[in-house]
Amino acid sequence: MTTESILLISRATRNAHEVLETHADRLARRTGVDDVTVATYDSEPIRELTPQFERVTAETVYAVPICAAHGHDTTTGIPAALSALPGEVHYCEPLGRSPAVTEVIEDRGTQLVPAADDVSLVLVGFGSSSKPYHRQTTDYHATRLREHSGYGEVLTCYLLQNPTVECVRYNTTTDRAIAVPLFLTRTEATEDEIPAKLELDRGGIEYADPLGAHPRITDAVHAEVEKQRALADGDRSAERSFEAQLTRTQQRVATDGDGGER
Repeated sequence: MTTESILLISRATRNAHEVLETHADRLARRTGVDDVTVATYDSEPIRELTPQFERVTAETVYAVPICAAHGHDTTTGIPAALSALPGEVHYCEPLGRSPAVTEVIEDRGTQLVPAADDVSLVLVGFGSSSKPYHRQTTDYHATRLREHSGYGEVLTCYLLQNPTVECVRYNTTTDRAIAVPLFLTRTEATEDEIPAKLELDRGGIEYADPLGAHPRITDAVHAEVEKQRALADGDRSAERSFEAQLTRTQQRVATDGDGGER
């Protein structure tokens, strides 16, 4: 029988290991795979992840980036590091476009203030000046929440592109607002940068926790793994997916211990 492993990958933010271990424990109980492994990195995914990946011995690995949307690391460094895995690799999509994530966003908001016509729900994304993925993900959830959430308005803003986080107070039309960061773990951005830009000390805006270890995030990971399993079993389209192309085109280069080419 082929051995299977789920590999959860994240940047080593303030509580990343704790969050990933929580999801790993749940997945180990419900998926029936042989192993669920956590891997984190600080700044150089190829150099830091490669030795961790080399310790994974399963014949089939489902590698899941624990983030809201693709960025530079998930499209270059991480898929290159995945070539260190000895078995068959199925590189999964980031979790951001899962409908389960919409539910987590809504839950984070209603934990602070129930949905009402006089309350704005603000989704805070990371954003990018060059790649569309964060905006696409944030807009996806905003559209779904406008259809059924019950908030007076649902707005989006970003750290790195317009509309910026600083403009939230001037863009809302209600007296109260809740800002939900579309981040999977606590980072310098979620704990320091976003609160400062929102000027939370002025009042009027409640600030929710990141998506974190919410049980529905575990559900999103599980659903993505099951999708990849199904595609691998009977649909050649898996080989043509964006993530599959990344694992083929991004390969490690022989490096010295500091990450420089030999």
